[in-house]
Amino acid sequence: MWGLTLGSFGTGGQAFWADVMAVDRHHAFLAVAGGAIFNVANLLLVAAIEVAGLAVAFPVGIGLALIIGAVSSYIFSPQGNPWMLFGGIAFVLAAIFSDAVAYKLREAEHQALTRKGVVISLISGLLMGCFYPFVSRSMQGEGSVGPYAASLFFVLGVAICAVPVNLLLMRYPLDGRQPVAINGYSAARGIWHVWGIVGGGIWCTGAIFNFVASRAHVVGPAVSYSIGQGATMISACWGVFVWKEFATAPRKARRYLALMFVLFLLGLTLIAVAPLFT
Repeated sequence: MWGLTLGSFGTGGQAFWADVMAVDRHHAFLAVAGGAIFNVANLLLVAAIEVAGLAVAFPVGIGLALIIGAVSSYIFSPQGNPWMLFGGIAFVLAAIFSDAVAYKLREAEHQALTRKGVVISLISGLLMGCFYPFVSRSMQGEGSVGPYAASLFFVLGVAICAVPVNLLLMRYPLDGRQPVAINGYSAARGIWHVWGIVGGGIWCTGAIFNFVASRAHVVGPAVSYSIGQGATMISACWGVFVWKEFATAPRKARRYLALMFVLFLLGLTLIAVAPLFT
């Protein structure tokens, strides 16, 4: 939908379908690989949310992804003030540490579960930080694609690996529960699938605009990717204020959680203004 509308009008670059047809195999593979890596990371993130909750899995997993993705993207395309960019990343790293401490205090009686939730979040973040450089490289050089065409190949990569990886995690659940069969999908309420599709549409729209922003000469991939991780704060807010995941946590844990919000916002602010002070 976005490719046939916004991606087919304007004066910059080729139209969407012309871009899709002109791409070479190497650049198409990079975008597809980026989608596959993202999908595995996302499934692990869902497992981490099941084990540790939104308020922990997102800041730890996506915070690590921000660091890896921003650094690697900056190496490939150095744009923006490096001191402000990496200073912001340092604040994010401190926010991850504060969040992990808050979670540990909350789960003081369940140390094994605590370790599992944090470990899964870290693995998810490691993979999540690796996908963006693939997509960024697919939009660079001769035979490359534009952001809308790159998004199409990216989504194909997600779709190709979704079923086998889902089946594997259903057979060997990471949350310690009993394995589930594929017929559980069709047995679920229809409205649950609708909300899943709505969430996918919202995420895909944000991802496409993020890819478009990364090709802007002022912003660049590193800053574009880093600002996109501001979604972490929204997810943490859902976990804390909507799902009340820390309602019964000790006061000290809530203090570390508040510190996490402050540090994360400071880090994202520095990253966001980095292109203004090149």
